Amino acid sequence: MPEEDPSDVLIRLGDRSYNIVIGTGRLHAHSTFGQLPPAQTAVVVTNETVAPLYAQKLVTALQPHYPRVHVVTLPDGEAHKDWQTLNLIFDALLSHCCDRKTVLFALGGGVVGDMTGFAAASYMRGVPFVQVPTTLLAQVDSSVGGKTAINHPLGKNMIGAFYQPQLVVCDLDTLSTLPAREFSAGLAEVIKYGPIADMEFMAWLEENIEALRAGDHAALAHAVRRSCEIKAHVVGVDERESGLRAILNFGHTFGHAIEAGMGYGTWLHGEGVGAGMVMAVELSHRLGLVDGAFVLRLRLLIERAGLPVRGPVIDGQDNAGRYLAWMRGDKKSEAGEIRFVLIDGPGRAVMRSAPDALVREVIDACCA
Repeated sequence: MPEEDPSDVLIRLGDRSYNIVIGTGRLHAHSTFGQLPPAQTAVVVTNETVAPLYAQKLVTALQPHYPRVHVVTLPDGEAHKDWQTLNLIFDALLSHCCDRKTVLFALGGGVVGDMTGFAAASYMRGVPFVQVPTTLLAQVDSSVGGKTAINHPLGKNMIGAFYQPQLVVCDLDTLSTLPAREFSAGLAEVIKYGPIADMEFMAWLEENIEALRAGDHAALAHAVRRSCEIKAHVVGVDERESGLRAILNFGHTFGHAIEAGMGYGTWLHGEGVGAGMVMAVELSHRLGLVDGAFVLRLRLLIERAGLPVRGPVIDGQDNAGRYLAWMRGDKKSEAGEIRFVLIDGPGRAVMRSAPDALVREVIDACCA
């Protein structure tokens, strides 16, 4: 098990435990990577947007530990989270004769992290990898917990593996280069932790959302750390999403339908989750689980974060029907029955189904 440091968040998974390192200046510090498994080769996987900003800094930090460091640069965007782009990573690993001790480093957002993790899980049946997330969304959610995947035209993240990293390095300095739209998208994954697990955190977010959007380092450090603490607890209890971990998908069933239905990359993941949380809490209200005041409270926080609170019209003829069709392909569906993460009172989440007619009402009420 890794050594405990009060400044880190520990994912407790027995002999597969690892630290989430949070702070400034971590990406380019040699010491950050000194406790990783020894190897002759490191491969940094990044994308064409992030590479000019941070690839050389990471390579320089890794060179004292690895005789050979290679960089693989992928096209940027959710539209490229597919087999063709994944094969670019395998092409590089094979062309450089990488062995099973080679360590992969995912430098970028959620797309890079998911694909690098999936490549690491698959290459030679598993090689070590490290997450170095450079977006808020990846730092508070996708880099933590070992869910790796690519998209399929018929569903988001449907092909992948559970595969834990050796380390997660959240350097808050990287958030300063994040476009405002991407930053707001990351806030969706921060906001979700309040309604499902921690109403004190939700109240803190309501007081500090403007400071977060302004890039205040103290506020960012707290938001990232608390988000990681909540996810670390959930993953430690339910690594493979057989029960409790599913609550982390609050807003995602509707959100994934938006992403897939509109075409990957048209709506950012966090934008889909933002509108999806409004739909999910509205469904919770119509099922009698929360009152209308809580619906308005959450909707206002999402709006203040710069996120959409109304879903798009995917199909002008039968919009609700198209949403339902996409959602039946969601990973949480069972025998064609859609399972939603709903709010069972503030700070508590529950998984349950709902009548199609009621879901249709919610979609019609919550879409533009």
